[in-house]
Amino acid sequence: MAIILFDDNTHQTLRPLTFTRPVADLRVGIITIAQKWAKYLKASYSFKTQDYLQAKFPLEISKNNIFINGSFCPDDNLVEAIDKLSQGEALTYKDRLVAVKFPQVDAENFAFDAQFDKTISYERVPVYIKYPEDIFRNNDIELRKDFRLLTKGRTSATVGSTNVIIGNDFFAEEGAIADCATFNTRNGPIYLSNDTEVWEGVHIRGSFALCNHSQVKMGAKIYGATTIGPYSRVGGELNNAVIWGYSAKGHEGYLGNSVVGEWCNMGADTNNSNLKNNYAEVKLWDYATEHYRKTGLQFCGLIMADHAKCAINTMFNTGTVVGVSANVFGAGFPNNFVPDFTWGGAQGLEEYSINKMFETAALVYSRRENRDFDQIERDLLQNVFDITKTYRDILL
Repeated sequence: MAIILFDDNTHQTLRPLTFTRPVADLRVGIITIAQKWAKYLKASYSFKTQDYLQAKFPLEISKNNIFINGSFCPDDNLVEAIDKLSQGEALTYKDRLVAVKFPQVDAENFAFDAQFDKTISYERVPVYIKYPEDIFRNNDIELRKDFRLLTKGRTSATVGSTNVIIGNDFFAEEGAIADCATFNTRNGPIYLSNDTEVWEGVHIRGSFALCNHSQVKMGAKIYGATTIGPYSRVGGELNNAVIWGYSAKGHEGYLGNSVVGEWCNMGADTNNSNLKNNYAEVKLWDYATEHYRKTGLQFCGLIMADHAKCAINTMFNTGTVVGVSANVFGAGFPNNFVPDFTWGGAQGLEEYSINKMFETAALVYSRRENRDFDQIERDLLQNVFDITKTYRDILL
């Protein structure tokens, strides 16, 4: 049975992070939501997503299919409930479709808001991702789950004797390198993937994951509930931050209670605030309503979408949203919402030419042997550029 991970309305509420991917391609914990389902169900997966994303994230329908809402993270209880479904039966949670099993003939016409002959209500409380801040809010929970999932029945590789490891929940894949670093797992597990490097003088407290081919630079201080995705490099101070991959925060500066997408670069001494001076509830820009939305959080930092960049000494205020391929620079605090494909900062913004963005992206991709800025990527970003024009019109 093939897994088909579908988008519902959360694809809109999770913007700008989902402008460039299906919901199930979000990384929370160690691996993406899609990868979690594949490991739990031991099956391949594909995506039922927005039309302009399907070329990069294709849909594959088989004889028997299980459609799963990409905003839900799996656990043993949820997997058991889905496994018990019969063909045509749907599992729901608070009126949200979680999963449904379909033969091929019915799968062709699937719609997440359709009526189903029989629905079963899921009574437990799952982890599901509705808003961007839900990623860092749930990162500790998912890190612990993923750690158990990925290390079950396995033995950690050894790292050098110059390191100090406190506690027992430490796991290193073959090829992970660490020297003169401290790893404290008393508050959560620490996972180093293959071909990762932790340089001298680094202090890490769990829960923490360093994904494949990533590095932590000398003297970095990393607190719990933090994930560094693949092919990334970080330094400075991080706390409850999720960096998805192919991104760099290589210098001093603070990043906390934040989510940073792929292909992002943060200049030296970039800092974000995660707490208002009056300790008030943080609001975030909401693309669906085109207004600022209350988060219910006292601690909420930066949401930065794919391909966004910021210059040296950039300062982000509490609860700032930076859109796809925005380029932030200059003195002072930029607005709490920096629209997609804009260029500038506190002194003003202008539209960032899509052709100039393509030139930069091609150079960035060329630095990675395994990635190519091809026509599929260009077409996807052209669509995002067109979709986001309305938000630029609001503020420019």
